[in-house]
Amino acid sequence: MTKINVLIVDDSAFMRKLISNFLQEDSRINVIGTARNGIDALSKIEKYNPDVVTLDVEMPEMNGIEALQRIMSEFPRPVVMLSSTTKEGADNTLLAMQYGAVDFIQKPSGSISIDLHLIKNEIVTKVLHAGQVNIELLKKPLKIQETPISRVIDYSKIELEPNKSIKKIVCIGTSTGGPRALQQVLPEFPSNYPAPIVIVQHMPAGFTKSLANRLNSLSKITVKEAEHGEFLRPGTAYIAPGGYHMKLKRIGTTIAISIDESEIRNGHRPSVDALFESVSEIKGIPKISVIMTGMGADGSKGLKKLKDTGQVVSIAESKETSIVFGMPKAAIETNLVDRVENLEDIAGTIVTLT
Repeated sequence: MTKINVLIVDDSAFMRKLISNFLQEDSRINVIGTARNGIDALSKIEKYNPDVVTLDVEMPEMNGIEALQRIMSEFPRPVVMLSSTTKEGADNTLLAMQYGAVDFIQKPSGSISIDLHLIKNEIVTKVLHAGQVNIELLKKPLKIQETPISRVIDYSKIELEPNKSIKKIVCIGTSTGGPRALQQVLPEFPSNYPAPIVIVQHMPAGFTKSLANRLNSLSKITVKEAEHGEFLRPGTAYIAPGGYHMKLKRIGTTIAISIDESEIRNGHRPSVDALFESVSEIKGIPKISVIMTGMGADGSKGLKKLKDTGQVVSIAESKETSIVFGMPKAAIETNLVDRVENLEDIAGTIVTLT
């Protein structure tokens, strides 16, 4: 069995030791070295050539963001960020995902977390997953359509009314690599796109708001973190808040969002299955479901429920563009996916189906 060689980068000797101990307990992982800051990390990467790097965001001399940019430019490989729960920490984490980090781990209690054992399994799992990532895709710049979709399909006569009955619902599920994938897809929708978009991105509490704000700044449609009780509006994308399930329910002629802390599904809350299953209960409205990059099989059971209604067109991201092909692969294996698309074509396909 080939082990995954890991370099741990953190300015705290205590954290380096703790993370090393956690990872070394798994027979599939070998901690090949540690580094105390970004400058040290670059030297150790060149020396040891690790398969995966865990990288603290907040460090002296060269912080994690600066180090990540150098790593992806000079020694590209899967990087898992360790981040605090502050707003600045969340914003920096999203910036890191843009620069090529494959995933992140939220420290339970600040930069030196003596209770890091609470997320021991998450650390091990994410490092193992990072070892399976398609690093060539992380190195590629995002492709944006040269011809805006809004010019291909004329929505100029469509007026978006907040209380107008919803004619179609787009639901998207994604996980590892998802923030980068969403940054490709959402900016391509025209400002007056005539359907709401509901999104589950596997993330803990405190990070989805930063993700929504970033995507909103890049997109022509409105992108926001979903709120309990709000009604769906065309031309708006709603991201499930971290730590909560997002579900839809009909109220009269409108559709409302319900946020709850019900049972964790597939190890996740929010869960794509939970969203898709709730959408399947809304009768009389066609849906478009999309499953993009991510580890595991979340979304496949929900897809089956959606397909039972007979009113859904299902899209899965292709293996060629998925950072991790787990979730799309599981969806495709249900034999219920109608279209398999490269990431850069997903928005265009959704629009042409609307």
